[in-house]
Amino acid sequence: TGAAVGQLGGGEGRKGPLALQTKRLSVDVSSHCNGGVGSSHHPTEQTINAAGNDPDMSLWDSSWDVREARVQLRRASKECNRRGLKLASRWASEQLLGLAVAPSRTDSAETVAHLWEESCEPNDVELYAMSLFDLGEYSRAAHVLSAPSGHGRSSVADGSFGQINPPRNDLNPIGIYLRAFSLYLEGERRKEEQVTELRDPLERTALYNSNLPRLEADLRRAKELGNLDAFGLYAYGVVLKGLRGTKRAPLGQSQSETKGGSIVPVTAKGDAGGDTAHEMLIQSILKYPFNWSAWLDLGDLCVEDPSIDQEVERALQPISGHWMYHFFCVHVFIENKANENAIAIIEKLAHGNSAEIDGELESGFFVQSAYLQSQLAMAYYDVRDYDSAHEHFLALSEREPYRLDHMDAFSNVLYVKDQKVALSHLAHRSVTVDKYRPETCIIVGNYYSSKGRHEKAVQYFQRALKLNRNYLSAWTLLGHEYIEMKNTAAAIEAYRRAVDISDREYRAWYGLGQTYEIMNMLLHALFYFRKAAALHPHDARMWCAIGGCLLGLDRRGDAEKSYERAVSLGDGEGIATRKLAELYREDGDEEKAAKCYLRHLELRYHSQLPGQFTGASADTSPAAFETVVSNVRVDEPEAEALLYLAYYYRDNLEYDAAILCATRLEDYPGPEKEQGKGLLRDVRSRMDQQAGCGMRRNINNARQNHNTPAGLGRRGRDNANLSMDSNSAANAESSFEFSP
Repeated sequence: TGAAVGQLGGGEGRKGPLALQTKRLSVDVSSHCNGGVGSSHHPTEQTINAAGNDPDMSLWDSSWDVREARVQLRRASKECNRRGLKLASRWASEQLLGLAVAPSRTDSAETVAHLWEESCEPNDVELYAMSLFDLGEYSRAAHVLSAPSGHGRSSVADGSFGQINPPRNDLNPIGIYLRAFSLYLEGERRKEEQVTELRDPLERTALYNSNLPRLEADLRRAKELGNLDAFGLYAYGVVLKGLRGTKRAPLGQSQSETKGGSIVPVTAKGDAGGDTAHEMLIQSILKYPFNWSAWLDLGDLCVEDPSIDQEVERALQPISGHWMYHFFCVHVFIENKANENAIAIIEKLAHGNSAEIDGELESGFFVQSAYLQSQLAMAYYDVRDYDSAHEHFLALSEREPYRLDHMDAFSNVLYVKDQKVALSHLAHRSVTVDKYRPETCIIVGNYYSSKGRHEKAVQYFQRALKLNRNYLSAWTLLGHEYIEMKNTAAAIEAYRRAVDISDREYRAWYGLGQTYEIMNMLLHALFYFRKAAALHPHDARMWCAIGGCLLGLDRRGDAEKSYERAVSLGDGEGIATRKLAELYREDGDEEKAAKCYLRHLELRYHSQLPGQFTGASADTSPAAFETVVSNVRVDEPEAEALLYLAYYYRDNLEYDAAILCATRLEDYPGPEKEQGKGLLRDVRSRMDQQAGCGMRRNINNARQNHNTPAGLGRRGRDNANLSMDSNSAANAESSFEFSP
């Protein structure tokens, strides 16, 4: 990942949405990018034919050329589309529009690409299977590409209907891939149909794609014969991912068969342990780096099993300087909540890895990419910088008004910012674009939730789950709505379904903790809050929740540590600072309590400012203190803090600070208002009394100087002054009373 980040300089002066709007963050990342600045090269036949033969890996580490990237992306869009990888095809086409404009030139690369495509043309049987695949007839397409049954036999009559025949012997690599992917999709569709018919969650999780064991055996055999191209290896990796994830088959158990509805391993003598999903996906990517679906599946494996990260990084080292690897790193960083690193790499992708190509100043690389802008918005959303996220989501929706990808997250931002009018407009527009998209249902559900119509919101979240039962945010938001409706049992079920789909969904773990806290089951709540904090350790809310549970369990020391951790992370909501102040007051530590209340006011003030990071260190200068106290919005917690600080400063003879704090309470409609007025009268009375004492002291000093004998001199006068000062201070101190 260090090679992916590369050098982050050179972004100033670049034109384009990403270059102008991306924030520069202080990120501690290495900058040893392998691709140096140099003359660009034209793709050769070896690079164009990468899907069939191993390419020269040194070619991927050169300077990024916009024209070469455009040729490769155009070809990738066509190749992924003809193999049914619609998402990868759309992604490649989207990045085409995101590329910076480069001068056109005649290039041999497109000619070589056309020659390569002609060499991979499907035969008649494969062409027919492709048409069936496009129509969604996966079983029929696989049957066409499989060897026929015995002569004169009927699969329906002899009871063998539904069994998979071996692949035909005359298939090209594209035919082998198409048959495998058709069987995979047919098995997934059958599994989804069975899931909808089952009620028991345990039975649902026990279901699997029944075509996977036989597909593993067929693809393994094809791999040993050298008949798999890059896309065939991708299909093999997807099959292994569905069977075992990142695990390797035990010795002698790398193949499997289906008998009696269960997976039964088949012994393979001489096997060294079988292939793994991530190894096959890496081989596919090294042969053809432009299949975005392969990168996504590899990223899922890295997120699910972090132990393979170093192995994957070493294996992908030959193409670590390629921009496709940088896209992959952005995806993995965002999934792993390393959002600062993701933002840094997005800058690199927007600017390119070289400042000059062919003697011309480079104007950027993927500087217009809508995908990168959506990822940038998601990164800011995840770090709770809602102002920056709103800015990028708004720009994205203006560029592509019919786009629904990630617009559900945009609706979450509008919900948090309480922009009900904008959320209403987004909901109407989404319904107009596609009423039955899961994202649309989430947006409409958020709109009804913002209006307090929780039953209607639940209805739309359930509709999103009918369209996609694995939609994580729908399950989590459904749990939130059940909490609002005081239906804790349904909320727990919704949150558990979310963590069953992905155990990295920290919002669902946090929701489970909140639910059990409401039920006063603090040990259970503490367990779930700790799970959420482990996944999202830089979120102050997690540590505030842990502190609350520990406090309820009478573990004050641990609770104070949790609240202090929350304050260090920027407790923008002021929960931790307020709780800490209360704990310090109970312990009699007035100075620490005053510091916590002052920190609370400062955090609340900074949270009001747009785009401010609330985790900065406290500024204790008098000017900063006056700015914070004079401009912070006063609610009940802030009124409590101001009243305590006013008493604290009065008792420490800092009358100006006490008056400033008490004056802010005059506009607050609560009991603190009258207390503040009384405190103001007391402070002014003490100031007048102190001023009177000072005048009398000056008069006495003058009389003493007039009546002092000449021999007493200056030393005698100083002693008299000291005596009077000490008496005055003692009298003033004795008149104070402790008031918090």
